[in-house]
Amino acid sequence: MAAGDRAAAPGKADGLMRASLSAVAPGTALRDGLERVLRGNTGGLIVLGTDKTVESLCTGGFVLDVEFTATRLRELCKLDGALILDKDITKIVRAGVQLVPDAAIPTEETGTRHRTAQRVSIQTGFPVVSVSQSMRLIALYVDGQRRVLEDSAAILSRANQALATLERYKLRLDEVAGTLSALEIEDLVTVRDVTAVAQRLEMVRRIATEIAEYVVELGTDGRLLSLQLDELIAGVEPERELVVRDYVPEPTAKRTRTVPEALAELDRLTHPELLELANVARALGYSGSPETLDSAVSPRGFRLLAKVPRLPGAIIERLVEHFGGLQKLLAASVDDLQMVDGVGEARARSVREGLSRLAESSILERYV
Repeated sequence: MAAGDRAAAPGKADGLMRASLSAVAPGTALRDGLERVLRGNTGGLIVLGTDKTVESLCTGGFVLDVEFTATRLRELCKLDGALILDKDITKIVRAGVQLVPDAAIPTEETGTRHRTAQRVSIQTGFPVVSVSQSMRLIALYVDGQRRVLEDSAAILSRANQALATLERYKLRLDEVAGTLSALEIEDLVTVRDVTAVAQRLEMVRRIATEIAEYVVELGTDGRLLSLQLDELIAGVEPERELVVRDYVPEPTAKRTRTVPEALAELDRLTHPELLELANVARALGYSGSPETLDSAVSPRGFRLLAKVPRLPGAIIERLVEHFGGLQKLLAASVDDLQMVDGVGEARARSVREGLSRLAESSILERYV
């Protein structure tokens, strides 16, 4: 697959592209049929859905409305014309039709079949698959964007490289997150420490997103990869939000940045921008100057409280609201904790002991 093909998909089409890739992934009946067409040295043009717009583009051919099977797809592609399937890919609705999309729709393709596929995908909004007899490839068009389908071995090779990168990034994330926890206990956190963790969380998240796309493309061949991915990124998304909730600056008359806004700003950073801590700081709501990066900040306590076993989110909210910061939480006695609504003696002791154990383990990991 060309790099341009992968990068071209716009954000709003990502969901449809992912669903379409899943429909043509290895292990599906449709992919089996497409592989049969390719091995039979026959071309094909298949529209994955039908409505009045699709019908208006069809001329000739004949109505079938029969159950979809891979062998029927293979045989019907021998005809000179396109196939129309229902959107659930359970029926072959029409076969042998000529598609006549709007010629004014721009296309970068040169071959007649591929030009038609791209234009039909744009005009109808349905995915279109083109099997090239001469080039021996299967191309998927979604909203005009082109994705060439590769065999599992090629995709798996790239996926394993990405997985190795993810493992290295996750290891580094664990290191900086552990350092942040120890600094939080000692009340020595700077904006630089926070942005380093936010940066690594975002990097891990983006690599994981890329691997998740490979999992979709691999279909049944991606099950093991999916299990490895789930294990590596467990807790990353909640941790990202907790870091932002802990450190997003308090609103002022000149500057306000909510947690959703900060998360959205982090998401919008390009990869080169993400490599600069100053950009990450600005996304969180800080100025990003060298002086700001070295300025001290204190966490509200969401992140460490979330590590206390069996502590509901509603109780965490009340504890943070009542005490206002992690240092006051760490200094609170069991009696102090019981003053918070919903925190009885047993839960207060659990919170007190949980925070104490976290403090001890974080300091030990930092200095031993």
